[in-house]
Amino acid sequence: DELAQIQVSHVTVTVNAIDLAVAEKIYAWVRHGKRVLHPREGVKLLLEKQLDAITRLKEKGIVVKVNSIIIPGINDAHIPEVARKMGEMHVDILNCVPYYPNKGSTFENIPEPSKEIIARIRKEAAKFVPQMHHCTRCRADAVGLLGEEMPQELLKSLKTCESMPETQTLKINASR
Repeated sequence: DELAQIQVSHVTVTVNAIDLAVAEKIYAWVRHGKRVLHPREGVKLLLEKQLDAITRLKEKGIVVKVNSIIIPGINDAHIPEVARKMGEMHVDILNCVPYYPNKGSTFENIPEPSKEIIARIRKEAAKFVPQMHHCTRCRADAVGLLGEEMPQELLKSLKTCESMPETQTLKINASR
């Protein structure tokens, strides 16, 4: 409502998976407010929030672009299903962006998708939603500001949350 009130013309929402099992392979944790949620609980909430946001944005007549990051072996075969769902939701354009490996990230050993894989996925996805083709890189692990070094303290905290067992996560959330 507030975005429509201030006349925002377009919004980008990242949706890397609509299947919870696929999403759990992508997100080691999800932060909601002050709570850090384990993947099982977190990805369900994340998907609900993403789909609700898209629905409400479209109801307000706001142009919606969805970014889906192609992560080989994780969600590459799933992106057409994401595109189908986004088409059903009348998303205006889908940006299937290749993942770019980053040293120190969880997915640092996953290779960048080939141009052939990207072309195939975009062709499949185009059956459901118009495609955006001019983005060439994406950092699925991006935190902070582009062009600035991520503080090591923040990187350490994110790595700690990523490997934290669910019972530990629950203890941290209970103390907040």
